[in-house]
Amino acid sequence: MTVEEILEDMDETLDHAHPIPFVSHKVIVDADRLRELINDIRLNIPAEIKRAKLIDFDCDRIISDAKIKAEQIVQDAEARAKEMCSQDAIQIAARQRGVDMLARAKVASNEIREGAANYVDSMLAEAEEALQESLRSIQSTKNKMNDLKRNGRR
Repeated sequence: MTVEEILEDMDETLDHAHPIPFVSHKVIVDADRLRELINDIRLNIPAEIKRAKLIDFDCDRIISDAKIKAEQIVQDAEARAKEMCSQDAIQIAARQRGVDMLARAKVASNEIREGAANYVDSMLAEAEEALQESLRSIQSTKNKMNDLKRNGRR
C-alpha cells in the first residue's frame, strides 16, 4: 500500500466517523484503525527513501562502470597506437589512427558519462516528485485534521 492510499484510507475513516450526540462538530473515530494507518505510513515512507537510495547507488555504479570502460578504451587505444608506432614504415599512419581512436574513445566515454548522469538525474527527479507528492498529501491531511480540531473547539 502506498502512502497516498493510506492517507485516502485515513480520510475515508474520518468521513465515515459517527457524530457524537448533541455535539455535531465532533465525531467518534476508531483510534486503533487510525494508529494502524499512521504506522503504515511510517513503514512506507522509509521504503520510498530506500528506493531513492537504491537509485542513487545504481547511478553511482553506472557512472563507475562507465569510467572503467572509458579508461579501458583509452588504454587499448594508447596500447594499439604505441604498437603501431613502433614500425617505421607505418609510423605516421599509426599515430593518426591512435589519435582518431583516442578521440572516439573520449567521445564514447563522454556519451556514456552524460547518459549515466541523465539517467541519475531522471531517477532522482522521479524519486523527488514521489516524495514531494507524499509530503503534500501528508500536509493536506494534517491541515484537514487541524481544521477538524479548530472546528471542534467552536
